[in-house]
Amino acid sequence: MKQTTQIGATVKEAISLALQNLGHTREQVDVEVLQEGKKGFLGFGSRPAKVRVTVKESVQPEVNEEVIIAQEAEQPSEKGAVAALEVDESFGEEPVHANEDQPIHQEEQQEDPVEAAKAYLTSIATEMGITDLHIEQKNEGKYISFRLESEKAALLIGKRGQTLNALQQLTQLVLNKSAKSFMLVKLDVEDYRERRQVALEQLAERMADKAIRSRKKVAFEAMASYERKIIHNALANRLDIETYSEGVEPNRYLVIEPVK
Repeated sequence: MKQTTQIGATVKEAISLALQNLGHTREQVDVEVLQEGKKGFLGFGSRPAKVRVTVKESVQPEVNEEVIIAQEAEQPSEKGAVAALEVDESFGEEPVHANEDQPIHQEEQQEDPVEAAKAYLTSIATEMGITDLHIEQKNEGKYISFRLESEKAALLIGKRGQTLNALQQLTQLVLNKSAKSFMLVKLDVEDYRERRQVALEQLAERMADKAIRSRKKVAFEAMASYERKIIHNALANRLDIETYSEGVEPNRYLVIEPVK
C-alpha cells in the first residue's frame, strides 16, 4: 500500500502536492484530512493543513505527463512561512518515474539544504518589508548558525525575541526537509542572543534576591525553554533558592522559591 502524509497551506494544496509525489490522480486515491489549515501573519501563529493520501489497492500507477503539468499549474503560489514548509514524510524514497530516463522531481531532491534555508529566510524578510538582509553562515558538525544583519533588525527579533525564535524553528524545518542527516539551526540577529543571555542572567539575580527578601516565590513570564535554561544555570550555585518550571508549552514559565 503506497501512502504519503503531506503538509500544505490549505487542504487543497496538500492534496495536490501529495498527488504529484505519488504520481496518481484524485480518483485513484483515498484522502484523510488530519488537520485543517489556519491562516496567520507571515506564517507566525498559522497552522498548516495536513492530509494522509493512500493509493487505492486496485489502482496501478499511471504517470501521465499532462496530469503532472496540470497539477503544477494549479499549485498555489508560496505565501509566507507555511507555504515554504511542504514537509513530505515519503522524502528519501525512490521517486516515481514518468519513464526510465526522466525521474520526476530529481532537481528538487538534489537541492542544497543550506541554500534552501537561506532562500526561505530571504523570502520571509521580503514579506516583512526587509530588502537589505545579509546572511552569514557557520557550520560546525551537525550545527549550523545563521547570523542576520539588516537596518530593520528589530523586526526580525520581535518582542523579547519571539519572532526570532519562530524563524529559527521554521528555518530548521526547511533545512532538514532536504538534508541528508538531521541538523540543528541557531539563528541570531546582530548578536541578540548574547545580549539576551546577559540580560536574563542579570534579571535572574535580581529576582532571586527579591524572593529572598520577600520570603515568597516569584515567577517569570512565559519564555522559551532555552531561556529558562539560562536562568536555571545562572542560579545553579545559589543554595538559598531553588528554581523550577511550571505550566504547559508555549506558556511554560520559571519560578524561583526561597529554601526554607
